[in-house]
Amino acid sequence: MATLPLIKDPRLLVGLEASDDAGVYLLNDDTALIQTLDFFTPIVDNPYDFGRIAAANALSDVYAMGGKPLTAMNIVCFPAGDLPEEALRETLEGGLEKIHESGAVLAGGHSVEDAEFKYGLSVTGIVHPGGIWTNGGAKTGDRLILTKPIGTGILAVAVKGRIADPDAIRDLTEITATLNKNAAETAAAFSPTACTDVTGFGLAGHLLEMARASGREIRIDTDRVPVIASAVGYGQMGLFPAGAYANKKHFSRHVTVDPGINDILADIMFDPQTSGGLVLAISPSRAADCLAALCDQGVDAHLIGEVAGEDACGRVVFS
Repeated sequence: MATLPLIKDPRLLVGLEASDDAGVYLLNDDTALIQTLDFFTPIVDNPYDFGRIAAANALSDVYAMGGKPLTAMNIVCFPAGDLPEEALRETLEGGLEKIHESGAVLAGGHSVEDAEFKYGLSVTGIVHPGGIWTNGGAKTGDRLILTKPIGTGILAVAVKGRIADPDAIRDLTEITATLNKNAAETAAAFSPTACTDVTGFGLAGHLLEMARASGREIRIDTDRVPVIASAVGYGQMGLFPAGAYANKKHFSRHVTVDPGINDILADIMFDPQTSGGLVLAISPSRAADCLAALCDQGVDAHLIGEVAGEDACGRVVFS
């Protein structure tokens, strides 16, 4: 994208510059438009659950910007000759459940025949121009709260390898199909200075994007990071997705992991997530109350670290 002749527009409030979660375009003094899309191949065998997960994942980017989803459009690639039509119908039904849960409406979509099944959404939302959350803006001293446990990439590999037990499949489905709506709406009362959702770059990668965009060093207490219990066991079996190693290689120059941290746990910090939680930067005076409010609303939230001093290049330290 860096080589493309992009047109600058002052109404494009959030674009490509900081690798943020969605684009934001100013409509008027009171309303800005949020646009995002995401789709992927199945990570579970149940079509209905796949639809729920894929939709929750796509909708998450609107919540990560502090916005409200309004409309969604289906994105479908379907191998018509290899899978029954029922699989597609159930997937779309699962996606529709999450669209309705978010308060948005389905406005249409597009499908193509493809050798590999893929599903997701293009989502449009709105946010007040003065209330946009970005991955920049974190201040020194801010506390960092994570709203979902990590390790879903490992569980997805276990599912694909027919190794995952029923409890692991249940955990994977429940976590990834949960909307970030409740977390975002609850956190809004505490005015996050920065926010991102944890997806393909893993916790380490998305924290680094926040650190870079904010010009800060981020320090994480690794023992406080919530990890899905079964993901540790499957990680010990070597069931890490290739993306975890790619993330580690790509981000390691600016991510420091204390050598005393268990190797498996250290690698899980780079595990690519599907429909992961929000990372919220909250002022130190309000962080405890925000954490308590999130937990009271049933969000599996944890205080995992803080924003340290200035660092022009951005850095993340796991200790």
